[in-house]
Amino acid sequence: MKKIAVINGPNLNLLGQREIGIYGQVSLEDIRRGLEENFRGRCEILFSQSNGEGELVERIQQLLGRVDGIVINAGAYTHTSVAIRDALLAVDLPFVEVHLSNIFAREEFRHRSTLADRAKGVICGFGPAGYRMAVEGLLGMLAD
Repeated sequence: MKKIAVINGPNLNLLGQREIGIYGQVSLEDIRRGLEENFRGRCEILFSQSNGEGELVERIQQLLGRVDGIVINAGAYTHTSVAIRDALLAVDLPFVEVHLSNIFAREEFRHRSTLADRAKGVICGFGPAGYRMAVEGLLGMLAD
């Protein structure tokens, strides 16, 4: 059975409580449970969140040889972190970048991603469903 890591960055632990007009009322725990239910029997989901850039880098590095692909919502680090980009490149696993909101309909600084050019895909603007789309996409790609 395939293993997919779902990694979440800063402030995503506050989903359902912060900026509800942008991110909605669904919590990160709701997203985790939904993925585990949706993909039960199809793949194992390894779900994590951290507000620290260094901790995210370490988690990515620890995935080497343990998972088949990564779904990452790096939050604000999407736009700034060369360290997270380098960690993803170092482990050489296929990854999909996910954002709950449409980052291109928001502030100009959010339009740039340090990850997108190396991602297998980028999904934004579909809310929590984007995570499911990302896992489906990775599984389809890994089956080919």
